[in-house]
Amino acid sequence: MEIHFFQEDTEFKLSNPEPTQTWINKIIENEGYKLQELNFIFCSDDYLYDMNMEYLDHDTLTDIITFDNSEDAEMIEGDIFVSIDRIKDNADSMNIPFETELHRVLIHGVFHLLGYGDKTEEEKTIMRSKEDESLTSL
Repeated sequence: MEIHFFQEDTEFKLSNPEPTQTWINKIIENEGYKLQELNFIFCSDDYLYDMNMEYLDHDTLTDIITFDNSEDAEMIEGDIFVSIDRIKDNADSMNIPFETELHRVLIHGVFHLLGYGDKTEEEKTIMRSKEDESLTSL
């Protein structure tokens, strides 16, 4: 299981990463893929905003940016940058626990690597359903 967690411009760390790693790996396997390597980089709003501008030319705050590094269609390899500031704000505004929103955003990035989009309303509906289903299995 090659799932790693890093920090950039934040002090946030998962207190117990093993259950999250196991959960993510199980979701990947259930979708018919194999995990090669997955890096989650926890960061600040400012850090992710700069990345959003540099790599995507998007002048907005976001909670996640996913980079697919896989060369094999059946293997998952990527870097997922996650703004801890956005997750805190989103959790507060939706009145849900921080951990619930964190796990939703983490698995959202994984689903992007698994080929799910979220540009159209239909894609958003499917993505939300996959997220909700995954959160119940956590």
